[in-house]
Amino acid sequence: MSLSQLSVDRQDDGLYLTAQLQLDLSSVMEEALSKGIAVYFVIEADTMRQRWYWSDQQVASARRYIRLSYQPLTRRWRLNTSSEPLSNSSLGMSLGQYHDSLPDALSAAQRISGWKVANATDIEADSKYVVRFRFRLDASHLPRTLQIGATGQSEWALSLERRVDLPLEPAR
Repeated sequence: MSLSQLSVDRQDDGLYLTAQLQLDLSSVMEEALSKGIAVYFVIEADTMRQRWYWSDQQVASARRYIRLSYQPLTRRWRLNTSSEPLSNSSLGMSLGQYHDSLPDALSAAQRISGWKVANATDIEADSKYVVRFRFRLDASHLPRTLQIGATGQSEWALSLERRVDLPLEPAR
């Protein structure tokens, strides 16, 4: 797994994140998906104000939840994206997309464009900020047998973490 692009733009109404991931699923994960086991991912973006006298202060936090599953009857891949945690029993308020192939579904999952991660009211003009970006597999939604077997195995280890320092913006 790698990150080919990560940028945070400061606009009048807040901070917007854009990222392009390169997901490489292991053969074990692809086999589980093809057997109808849904895989969940969590994307996190925490905006921190840097302080010299203490640890950084978190001023905003944004989460995006992704569920990737295969529908054997229709032979299509379903990708659900939500700002609220997705559960096995219901999808709640989520955006659902259908794709004809796994590469198409992964392509949609690995593009993040114009995601608002902080409001303008959370950001002070004369302070330094850093955005911590994290993409990870949420193994807590896997069936119990896979959770036990997946612990410590590299086939199920899928996470990425980066940080972006925001330039200091002069006060208006």
